Amino acid sequence: MKTTSLTITASLAIATLAPGQDKISKPANESLKKEVVRAIDRGIAFLEKKQEEDGRWGEENYPALTGMAVQCILGDPSREGDALPASAGRGLEFIRSKVRLDGGIYGKGLGSYNTSICMMALLEAGQERDKDVLVNARRFLVNQQSDFDRKGEADNVFDGGVGYGSSYSHPDLSNTYHALEALHYTRDLLKESDEEMLDLDWEAAITFVQNCQQRPETNKAEWVSKDEKDQGGFVYFPGKSMSTEELPGGKVALRSYGSMSYAGLLSFVYAQMDKDDPRVGAVLGWLKKNYSLDENPGMGQQGLYYYYNTMSKTLSILDFDVFELADGTKVNWREDLTKKLFDLQREDGSWMNDNGRWWEKDPVLGTCYALLCLQRMYEGL
Repeated sequence: MKTTSLTITASLAIATLAPGQDKISKPANESLKKEVVRAIDRGIAFLEKKQEEDGRWGEENYPALTGMAVQCILGDPSREGDALPASAGRGLEFIRSKVRLDGGIYGKGLGSYNTSICMMALLEAGQERDKDVLVNARRFLVNQQSDFDRKGEADNVFDGGVGYGSSYSHPDLSNTYHALEALHYTRDLLKESDEEMLDLDWEAAITFVQNCQQRPETNKAEWVSKDEKDQGGFVYFPGKSMSTEELPGGKVALRSYGSMSYAGLLSFVYAQMDKDDPRVGAVLGWLKKNYSLDENPGMGQQGLYYYYNTMSKTLSILDFDVFELADGTKVNWREDLTKKLFDLQREDGSWMNDNGRWWEKDPVLGTCYALLCLQRMYEGL
């Protein structure tokens, strides 16, 4: 099975999605790259100390964290040759032990999330033995796509999305983006499989993502903000944002925020949306107005490392060397984010968010997010 470099670019021609962005014509910053390698080496050393005897990282029932750790180890720019590091090999065996009869890769609950992340680790390893596992996992994710339509009723705003599964009743943008990523990178398996396989309803997925975007031209829901500061950005799922503001009269405004806005744009990318689509332009416009490395815009320190991960993934895929902001300022986002992560790395080589929202007080999770960012930075510097 042919492996793909997953840390840098999507396998689609989308580098021109935002024409007019400047490229930096200068030699690679070798000094900074060496510093990146040192930071990555320290981070991976921390991860390897935290690996359990059974090959996992984190809780046994949630193999997604093991999947992220394996990706970090396999993406180490210091790694030589094709041989798998022992720690990654043990992690992969743990992931394989979590393959279920329905094709998913999970323990108890959060089936789609764990499956999506673990698929990316198996893809990074690129081993032929995992091809059938990936085919079945792909089928599992396709079957997680929601379709609440009932005869005679209008379309449900959650149709087309993917959620955690199990007792969670509806999709959200975070799980949808992860699922679209895994399905995008395994599209070639549809061609290689001997059996006819159902594919995701990609148009329905785009519609769900659109239903999470604060753009009145394409989202007519009553909750959509008319405030200019929200226009083009994204919320967690239709009618629900993690960023809210109480207005006069007791009304609550749902605000767009950074991590979900990058997740929304990534979803459009993986669905191969046309680069000139106004929904793409709208979210890019919001991101240019709200660029920050000090916080997850709209959320402060909550979900900061998730934000760094989605931001670096998006801007790397779009091949932005310079990101031109709404006021015309041009930022070297790679160099700036790299130095920010240097400052945040702890003495033991780890990263951790002092704000515990979404498990980011777990230093293994924070370290995985930071390492995935730095590995993209290394390739792009």
